[in-house]
Amino acid sequence: MSDKSNLPALSKQVTELVLAGSLGHAEQAFSDAADQYGDLAVVEVLANIPPQVTALHLAGFDGGKMSLATLLVPPKAWADSLAFFAATWPDDQIEDDPERIAESLFAHIHGVVFATDDEERRKDLLTEASAGDHGATIFAILFSMAPKEILEVAGEIIAKGPYLTGQTSSDNDVVPLAIALAQASEDGWDRALFELFPEFRHSADLADAEFSDDPDEEPAFLQRSTKELLYRLRKQVPSTRSGVARAGARRSLGSGIFS
Repeated sequence: MSDKSNLPALSKQVTELVLAGSLGHAEQAFSDAADQYGDLAVVEVLANIPPQVTALHLAGFDGGKMSLATLLVPPKAWADSLAFFAATWPDDQIEDDPERIAESLFAHIHGVVFATDDEERRKDLLTEASAGDHGATIFAILFSMAPKEILEVAGEIIAKGPYLTGQTSSDNDVVPLAIALAQASEDGWDRALFELFPEFRHSADLADAEFSDDPDEEPAFLQRSTKELLYRLRKQVPSTRSGVARAGARRSLGSGIFS
């Protein structure tokens, strides 16, 4: 950016527009800045505006490619913004339709990660997004929509390790994202599994576990439900005074899946 003195004014403008609900105008401000100063101007603004503002802006686009911010948001800024996504979810929607919230969250995560063909950016996005406690919960929410498929991915990782091809017997949309996370961040993958399956101590246990086709049969092991995970994420929304919590004292499987 040729004149960084404009950055504070642009940041203030975008923040005010987003908080006023004018996402289209905020996006136009990003577009004008990119035309005048280059994409790096947008990157710098997104790196410096409050993460809760970034969350409000990006959530309005569901991670779609129509958003310039989706394509340019720095990985850490995006990861920090994810901590605030649950702040606006109404209790009655979590109670009555948790799957709808999970699907919307999936659309956002998937949209941002796969909005680019740049493999390094994808890895950086996934690594940062899964680094904090809220990130582990978010990926567990997504995985809770397809627990059988996640177990299959875990088995493939155990069996093939670094030779994982990404091919499984499932065509569920969650699978490519799960595999991409496992390849990008071993720790992020492990922590998400612990969030979804808190009783397991080793990834081998996951591979050996089976689900009954009878929906009325109680699972043989503890799995957090989508609803429970949504409430857990709500509790992890940080205070705007305390900032965004990063990785805490969660256990790590330490399985060395790609070592």
